[in-house]
Amino acid sequence: MLRNAFEPWHLILIIAVLVLLFGSKKLPDMARGLGRSMRILKAEARAIKDDEPAEEPRRESAARH
Repeated sequence: MLRNAFEPWHLILIIAVLVLLFGSKKLPDMARGLGRSMRILKAEARAIKDDEPAEEPRRESAARH
């Protein structure tokens, strides 16, 4: 059912609607802003991942009964 969800004419229609709504002057600015946001998000996610301490392997207690 979802195999043919997006066909080429769907994408053409979406692009045409975006151009009509926002105009051709604002679209490059919006794409540039989206790209910057994605780069910032990626950098922050990488920084958070690097800041987390590596998990130490669990050691079984020697005083097991």
